[in-house]
Amino acid sequence: MNAPTGVTEDDIETFSRDGVVCLRGVIGLDWIERLREGVEHTLANPTERGRLWHRDDHGRESRYDSQVWRTRPEYGDFVMHSPLAQIAGQLMEATRVNFFFDAMFARTPGTQFRTPFHQDEPFWSVEGFQTCSSWMPLVPVEAASALEVVRGSHRWDQKYQQTNFGALTGDARDQVDFASDDLVPFPDIEGERDRYDIASWDMEPGDVMCFNGRAIHGGSGNLPDDRELKVFNTKWCGDDVRVRFRETGMDPDHTDAMTMVGLADGDRLGTDLYPTVWTRNER
Repeated sequence: MNAPTGVTEDDIETFSRDGVVCLRGVIGLDWIERLREGVEHTLANPTERGRLWHRDDHGRESRYDSQVWRTRPEYGDFVMHSPLAQIAGQLMEATRVNFFFDAMFARTPGTQFRTPFHQDEPFWSVEGFQTCSSWMPLVPVEAASALEVVRGSHRWDQKYQQTNFGALTGDARDQVDFASDDLVPFPDIEGERDRYDIASWDMEPGDVMCFNGRAIHGGSGNLPDDRELKVFNTKWCGDDVRVRFRETGMDPDHTDAMTMVGLADGDRLGTDLYPTVWTRNER
């Protein structure tokens, strides 16, 4: 279905040029309320992929879970029936969109833990340029506490040695080794912020920040003492994306799941695990 989504030609051009765009009020608050209910359930009942990323001396926590869309109808209905698949397809200028996976983030009030700057695609079990991550806060968030994206970094040619999240979280499932002769050290975005064009926005429930999987991003910490953060993030793949089994895959490494459903290196996404959710109707 190709229904109106509010995505403009300017949005599409911005996404192509900057690798990130913030769309205002494109998700109805009924969807937001359902996702909040799902997040509360998942926080109380984490899946086997759940993580406690960080807890400080004051008990303030940062939590993560993923692939929850197959565990609760709140998430599954959103993936299959919300406007986001079409929005991603329009921004990527794709003819079809497959759902890849979800990520749920929750930080308690006052949390200062920030996700380090990184790129997503080098961790994924796929490869391709037409990718779209949607960072969607379920509560109001100020720009200083929101995700930050380096504009234009999705088109940089250099391949970088990515962050070892296992060293950060202490979880063996997140241990990755990006050591390779063709990789250079990751740029010090945080230490040299003035050198980069870093985007972030004040956002309300219903707003969505969409960014390319190769765009450098991080942050979403520095919360005020009276403000929590809950985010539902969905990952979408377009026409040129293919399965790519990587030794550096961080959980969720999809190699085993993909193999079990018959997907091989170089295949297009498909099957019930990575459904085609939207196709472009061409006249």
